[in-house]
Amino acid sequence: MGEIATQIEAALGDVFALILQLFHYHFMHNAYLAGTLVALAAGVIGYFMVLRGQSFAGHSLANVGFAGATGAALIGIPAILGLFVAGLLAALGIQGLQPASHAGHKSDVAIGAVLTAALALGFLFVFLSTSEYASNIYNVLFGNILGISDGDVQVVIWSTLALLIVMFWIARPLFFLSLDPTVAAAQGVPVQLISLGYLVLLALVVAISVQVVGALLIFALLVTPAAIAQTLTSRPGVAVLLSVLLAIVFTWMGLTIGFFTPYPVSFFITSCAFGTYLLAHGGKLIWDKRAHKRDQIPLSSQMNGASNA
Repeated sequence: MGEIATQIEAALGDVFALILQLFHYHFMHNAYLAGTLVALAAGVIGYFMVLRGQSFAGHSLANVGFAGATGAALIGIPAILGLFVAGLLAALGIQGLQPASHAGHKSDVAIGAVLTAALALGFLFVFLSTSEYASNIYNVLFGNILGISDGDVQVVIWSTLALLIVMFWIARPLFFLSLDPTVAAAQGVPVQLISLGYLVLLALVVAISVQVVGALLIFALLVTPAAIAQTLTSRPGVAVLLSVLLAIVFTWMGLTIGFFTPYPVSFFITSCAFGTYLLAHGGKLIWDKRAHKRDQIPLSSQMNGASNA
């Protein structure tokens, strides 16, 4: 017993040493703080994005953000400002181009039109950029959470706070609108205003999330945690909380593994999220299949089994 206790104590000491090493550097403090806040915002807004079936909108805003970030790098302004301005313009464009019959949910045609225009503009900005902007463009595409500065952290803090305040205000009408836009409009819900506000919030989350996982991997925090949560539960409050917790766990796991390996953090965040989604989705399929088999048992067999017992 004494030898086992010694081994456990040594193992705990090694773990404690690794934790101290992990938080020894200031850039890791920034990474964990910014990553946690981004995961919080993405988990909340991602739940409504999956509920409304607007994953394409989130992906499109991420690509629109790429054009904004490359344009910002070209003229020498902060990338996050370019990301949000481009996302805001795209939200207005999607809202303005959608047919009136799609007031509750965005039309894919409008989203696709804005996306193609933004991609063309992004390509133009890349063509005009010189080699000194190459690293900035790479960070926009794939993220660079370990390079977040103190100023970036301040932007993320205030952006997340603003998003949570607005989401708390519009959550109930947005949920109603997401489930049945026709009835919501009949009940006096300001459909156009809520829909536009939601798109602006989505653009804000994309702008701050790109710093963590990049435009090409944005689904890791926006879609996957929310999809897992809605696979496991149908209760809205529980699903939102679970989506946030999963996004935070994936971010922390990616940061921890990435710190001790030479590979990019965004790869581990995405891989953890995707692996968990496969497990959750596969487990639900097995559970549903077994439940279906139980439902198929003839009533006479159940009565015979009860009488034999």
